[in-house]
Amino acid sequence: MLESGHPQVPLKAQAELLEVSYSSLFYQPVPPSPREVAIKHRIDRIYIDHPYYGSRRITVVLSREMPVSRPTVQRYMREMGISGLAPGPNTSKPAPEHPIYPYLLRNVTASSPNHVWGVDITYIPLKAGWLYLVAVLDWFSRFIVSWRLSQTLELDFVLQAVDEALLQAVPKIWNSDQGSHFTSPQYLDRLLAAQVQISMDGRGRARDNIFTERLWRTVKYEEVYLHEYASPKEAYRGLSQYIYFYNYERPHQALDYQPPAQVYGACTPHTPVVHSTQTLTNQYTLN
Repeated sequence: MLESGHPQVPLKAQAELLEVSYSSLFYQPVPPSPREVAIKHRIDRIYIDHPYYGSRRITVVLSREMPVSRPTVQRYMREMGISGLAPGPNTSKPAPEHPIYPYLLRNVTASSPNHVWGVDITYIPLKAGWLYLVAVLDWFSRFIVSWRLSQTLELDFVLQAVDEALLQAVPKIWNSDQGSHFTSPQYLDRLLAAQVQISMDGRGRARDNIFTERLWRTVKYEEVYLHEYASPKEAYRGLSQYIYFYNYERPHQALDYQPPAQVYGACTPHTPVVHSTQTLTNQYTLN
């Protein structure tokens, strides 16, 4: 709504009328340092191989390669939205006012498509930064029902993935961790309105969300780590193509070497896209 160089209303007056800080108009975001990017990318690699490692063990591993303190590792892990899965202190905490639901999947095996869905967020490295990927996974077929990319851990991209998934089907049980995204009223209200049974991982239980953890390992080793995306646009294109391949072409050992879509019963789309273009385009100048 601001118009620089307006002939009648100076920019400062426009800012006052819109109750926007005038000084903020000149703020230029500072990109992360190469050292921060390198440490976060290395944390991601260590974590995807050893999701039960907490900040203490990750610091020990990193210290063999570069000088880094545990408080720095803890801060970066918080910013990346990850924590060790082993019992004990961790950095992934729900907001204190948000409700926590019990874990419903103990001794339960997904028996058909749309019986159990899981949702989770992971860190996607870029050459000079990072993105976050959220995905909704059907546990029976391993089919990725929906996904979104975001530059930040704001709630919107999670809600968009949830809305898109619920347009396609409604599961009986929907599982997540206890992070603040998945205990937020906006997220829970959507599931309650769809009459979904809400399940949340037990604190410090490494196997409660094992199917999604396996998905992240597969996506990263078969796609992300091989390509070192230079930009968000490149990451979106690469992940779009890979997720199409994963859903519709990749033989899955646990599915008797059928692709997930065949087990899920999904029709092959005309183009390898999962409706994430609009989200990414709104958030980035793609180049």
